[in-house]
Amino acid sequence: MTQHKTTTHDDNSFCYSGERFADIQMLRYRLNGFDELPLQKKKYIYYLSEATLAGRDITTDQFGFYNLRIRKALEAIYQHYDGDRADAEFQAMETYLKQVWFSNGIYHHYGCGKFTPGFTERFFRQALSSISPSLLPLADGETAESLLDILVPIIFNPDILPKRVNKAEGADLVLTSACNYYIGVSQAEVEEYYGKLKEQAGERPPSFGLNSRLVKTDGVLREELWTANGLYSPAIRHIIGCLRKAADHAENEQQRHVIALLISYYETGDLHTFDEYSIQWLKEQEGMVDFINGFIEVYGDPLGIKASWEGIVEYKDLEATRRTRAISDNAQWFEDHSPVDPRFRKSTVRGVTANVVCAAMLGGDEYPSTAIGINLPNADWIRAEHGSKSVTIGNITEAYNKAAHGNGMLEEFVIDRETLDIINQYGDLCDELHTDLHECLGHGSGQLLPGVSADALRAYGNTIEEARADLYGLYYIADQKLVDLGLLPDAGAYRSHYYTYMLNGLMTQLVRIKEGDVIEEAHMRNRALIARWVYAHSDGAVRMVRREGKTYVQITDYPRLRSLFATLLAEVQRIKSEGDYDAARNLVETYGIAIDAQLHSEVLSRYRLLDIAPYKGFLNPWLKPVIGADGEIANIVPDYTETYHEQMLRYSRDYGFL
Repeated sequence: MTQHKTTTHDDNSFCYSGERFADIQMLRYRLNGFDELPLQKKKYIYYLSEATLAGRDITTDQFGFYNLRIRKALEAIYQHYDGDRADAEFQAMETYLKQVWFSNGIYHHYGCGKFTPGFTERFFRQALSSISPSLLPLADGETAESLLDILVPIIFNPDILPKRVNKAEGADLVLTSACNYYIGVSQAEVEEYYGKLKEQAGERPPSFGLNSRLVKTDGVLREELWTANGLYSPAIRHIIGCLRKAADHAENEQQRHVIALLISYYETGDLHTFDEYSIQWLKEQEGMVDFINGFIEVYGDPLGIKASWEGIVEYKDLEATRRTRAISDNAQWFEDHSPVDPRFRKSTVRGVTANVVCAAMLGGDEYPSTAIGINLPNADWIRAEHGSKSVTIGNITEAYNKAAHGNGMLEEFVIDRETLDIINQYGDLCDELHTDLHECLGHGSGQLLPGVSADALRAYGNTIEEARADLYGLYYIADQKLVDLGLLPDAGAYRSHYYTYMLNGLMTQLVRIKEGDVIEEAHMRNRALIARWVYAHSDGAVRMVRREGKTYVQITDYPRLRSLFATLLAEVQRIKSEGDYDAARNLVETYGIAIDAQLHSEVLSRYRLLDIAPYKGFLNPWLKPVIGADGEIANIVPDYTETYHEQMLRYSRDYGFL
């Protein structure tokens, strides 16, 4: 497989784009304004960043029982193989290792299918056998041969543990998913186990199962907690140590209180402590620096119960935050004017805050592939009583935009020059604004009816929640209110986003899917669901037209689209508020999963000619302490020169705690 490097520079010669391999383009993000920060804030960011990197192995292990051993075995070959490194088999092994690094395991980070190695079992056996046993991840009494007997079937047999997350209708989603959250239990047993806990929980239930693996031993189900004294303890103890050092440089007492609660949660595994930590984290608004560290999102569990470990460190972009503050300050207006049934609206919107931030470090499930916006906490009762905190990650969006400009994608798929001109004029602004609306207002809007469980939609819950937030943003991005607030220059700018959203949901996101597969990732299902539902109900406002042998999306009535987004938002909010599982299943299964094979083949053919990688990921800056004459840290300097393999091997060496 061909591997090459590309470069994308801005006017200041910062290189955004780096190495490309498989279906991935690596990017860099710049720490805008970091050099001007006071030393105390730099130290705070540095130690929080160390805590962010310390959890890397946790995520890798969560994503598959054999992931860590496979990664370590491949790294041993990569570093110590004395054969011909120009050989096609070694090159294919190198590409496979880079995919494993990127996805935190042997499963594609988006599609969740197991990677197909381009090297042979024979090469792998010979290469691993040639490495000194002292360099291999061998258990007590194990040999290279016995290690191979374990790993070879996992890597090379496509029928063994084929998917990290399976959401196929009618399957036992636990038994058919390879994620390392359950051992020896079925879907029915998991649902019964946590169902009983929820029945006894009262009005403010903790997020049962969030930080544990559920196993069955001798017929008895029990949870193995991820704590400083439980599973993942070596990594968690390092995280705690870094958090304690960070607390010494915190900006205020509330930040120190938040860190103390997080440490207590890591030490005890008590989910009530996690809820209190989340509430206090919401209350910390004064500092410039913030972070996420822990078991947070549940997309990696087919049942949406267990959370993957992730970390991010960020600092506010004060100028850009004026945009998000204009939204959050008017959160009650948006809620009151939402097109959903008044029963499902919040009568009082509490604690909605939003900032544009610069990411300073990404870790775990936020690295190398990361979100462009985050809204937390996830517990519905905390959102209802205490609000939520949203961020749009400005320097990540900046890197995406810099890498995308001029790649030919829009020119190939947009229907005409007039539409393309609108997108070029308003596209970046509207993309950022939709992210703000999605994270700040969408996820924080609405309410569950009394007695409705937050997990009522089960495997469809993540898709419905993402659709709800996207629809909220789509509805309001066309509202005159945004022009009045100074967030959009004119009332027609929204058309750029309506077009690109429909184009993506109907066509261009298909470039990320192999021919013959279906849509499985929750965010992609959400976009397909919205675009296809609107297309099906648009009465010609959205058309798929053929010109010179190519298919294009044509929008003839933009206001009609807004009314359709409003109708679908009302229904999706009803489904969420009432916990209507059957309606959720019908909506997702009808519009969000299957793919038109002929259209898919055409899209892939046109995309291949552009020579663009469909997925992007990020290299972190290397934050390097500068030691002064007194032996103390005198400065922290970001280094952007580290290559992909250098960073990954350094992380495995310096943060390989499991």
